[in-house]
Amino acid sequence: MRSRRDVLRSAVLGGGAGVVAATALGSLGPEAAFATTGQKVEPGAPDPDFAEGRIRSIKDNTLLVLGSNMVFHTIRVVDGTSLWKLGPVPFDQAKPGDGLYARGVRMPDGMLAAESVWLNIVNLKGHIKNITGQTLHLDHDGHEVLCHVVAGKSVAIHSERPATSDLSMLKVSQHVQILGAWRPDTNEVDIATVFSPH
Repeated sequence: MRSRRDVLRSAVLGGGAGVVAATALGSLGPEAAFATTGQKVEPGAPDPDFAEGRIRSIKDNTLLVLGSNMVFHTIRVVDGTSLWKLGPVPFDQAKPGDGLYARGVRMPDGMLAAESVWLNIVNLKGHIKNITGQTLHLDHDGHEVLCHVVAGKSVAIHSERPATSDLSMLKVSQHVQILGAWRPDTNEVDIATVFSPH
């Protein structure tokens, strides 16, 4: 049985791979964005199988990404790559200007064959300053972030209870953690999940 990494490597080396959002190999959810791989990385050294930054251009199934450290990354999306943007999405949802985190297999030419790509993912903690309509005003480290409830997508997890689309239990001054998708170049986020301790 070939591993997911072997399949990705052969998909890149074989060329001509189709692009899908998730496969029978299993989709990695956003909670796995920073999960470690089996590879040992020296403390302080960059992880060769991880890239982050903003998409500068897209050609075919390849993303050119400028990292926050001003280093360019070439990321190939192949059969087996899972993409997340407020939920599993097809490759055509990736746009120039999107921020991303990607994890995969580093190829000999330096390209990253992506196992998973998280587009505009944010994980914010703070307290709710206000609730207006379908928007939570979150104080995150002294900065206001407008967090939008998205019909059919946004859920809340209260304490140990199962996820629910009913966000009416959220209250002003409550401390929450929000997993969502940033709207590039704004202080706004679309909510995937709101975690509240009570």
